[in-house]
Amino acid sequence: MKKINLIGLSHARLQAFLLDHGIKPYRAHQIFIWIYHYKAYDFDSMTNLSKALRAMLKEHFHISLPRIQTKTTSQDGSIKYLFELEDGLTIESVWMPSDERKTLCVSTQVGCRLACAFCMTGTMGLKRNLTSSEILGQQIAVNKNLNEDNQITNIVLMGMGEPLDNYDATVDAVRLMILPEALKLSSRKVTLSTAGQVDLIKKFQEEDLPVNLAISLNATDDITRGDIMPINKKYPIEVLMECLRNYPLKPSRRLTFEYVMLGGINDRDDDAKRLAKLLHGIPSKVNLIPFNKFAPSEFKPPTEERVHSFQQYLLAKNYTVFIRRNRATDILGACGQLAAQPLSPTPA
Repeated sequence: MKKINLIGLSHARLQAFLLDHGIKPYRAHQIFIWIYHYKAYDFDSMTNLSKALRAMLKEHFHISLPRIQTKTTSQDGSIKYLFELEDGLTIESVWMPSDERKTLCVSTQVGCRLACAFCMTGTMGLKRNLTSSEILGQQIAVNKNLNEDNQITNIVLMGMGEPLDNYDATVDAVRLMILPEALKLSSRKVTLSTAGQVDLIKKFQEEDLPVNLAISLNATDDITRGDIMPINKKYPIEVLMECLRNYPLKPSRRLTFEYVMLGGINDRDDDAKRLAKLLHGIPSKVNLIPFNKFAPSEFKPPTEERVHSFQQYLLAKNYTVFIRRNRATDILGACGQLAAQPLSPTPA
């Protein structure tokens, strides 16, 4: 019998297991507190559980994290972690410090099937989905590697893979990120990004998970978006935007629109004008992301002047617009550059 990793296992599933074995479900709460709050990865240290229960847990479960194979530090202080999974495959996470905020960019798949033309991960194809334990384990393992002052405050599910394409594992992991008995992050500090899986966005909005939603838009007309994002052929812009207009937002919350700017392709004045029209009536903010180069891509980033002109047009239309400065580009750790490639490491 293969043992189940308790990291990433949902609270409901653990309760159900305990009930099936004649154990009161409140024990699930105690077990979670030991694992996530006290960081106890040895059942024998869970001293308020009976010896019989601890023995049963040992028989059916294990507690383990993905192994940090290497970590590489950027000149800007960001750290890219290369994790080795149990089957030998590798994934990457990137920790990015900014004043009081310490953000971890988390992966949800080994590779990605969506093949967005501006994304290095898309060149890998999809190897497999990550389990909820492998998604959540990135956060726990990185925190374990960092000192107390650098503990993760924010999570963005924007690493390798399309989170909603790995729906069940992603939802389980996100639920544990914000669960008080588990990692207890504020839902405002967790952001899930999607390339625009309309059917799954509609499904996700029924989950009662009030985390932030970011949409990787990247173009304002179907021809351009279809050329750089094949998913647009299934879910054209009009269909996507109609879904987002009906997305239920908590008071004071907004949708985030990610817009990777490709020089001469989607950075023109007409693109800015169309974007302003598309976003009309949607509580939103826009992140403009100058393209991050990688071989063998022939795309080029826009000029600084073009980026600022694009931003100024949207600001004049009363949109909230940020230019996302490239982080960790020197270690291939920036947006669109993750492909599980080992670089010169710093000691883990």
